[in-house]
Amino acid sequence: MTLQSEIKSCRLCEERFLATHIAHQPRPVVWFQPGARILIAGQAPGARVHASGKPFTDPSGDRLRDWMGLGEEIFYDRKQIAIVPMAFCFPGYNQKGADLPPPAICANTWRPQVMDQLTSVRLTLLVGGYAQKWHLGQGSVTQTVANWRDHAPAVFPLPHPSWRNTAWLKKNPWFEAELQPALQVAVKEALL
Repeated sequence: MTLQSEIKSCRLCEERFLATHIAHQPRPVVWFQPGARILIAGQAPGARVHASGKPFTDPSGDRLRDWMGLGEEIFYDRKQIAIVPMAFCFPGYNQKGADLPPPAICANTWRPQVMDQLTSVRLTLLVGGYAQKWHLGQGSVTQTVANWRDHAPAVFPLPHPSWRNTAWLKKNPWFEAELQPALQVAVKEALL
């Protein structure tokens, strides 16, 4: 059995998900192949991704592809881009409708094995605080992203591309003016 198959059949969080406000079943979204040159380390699939089984099939994905300067054809080519969140399943919502955090058991169980297979990665995008803490051991998303030059050109910490971060993007115009153009150059170079 391949690692991808093992992850797809994972049910470690079944009881946890059944206990959430929406009581859903695990549906791991696995989107990587050895040989990928770009790693997108995200948070966890949302409800739309849980339904589609394909990562970033939502407005967040549109925004992330725009930041990267990529269309869907290249973005969804697993030979070029690995999308490996901190949890492979949608964690669910709390009673107030907010996303639950990615269960740490997922990253602790699968992430080292996945990273061992991704030996050709030239560029890593750390999307959101959970991925940044795992890979960089750092705290504040704003501070980590503001210090992006400390990690570039091999690693780019990014805020989550959710609409919820629109105000953050307006407060931090340097992201669009400075980081985004450098990110697009790094993406092009990693795919050469």
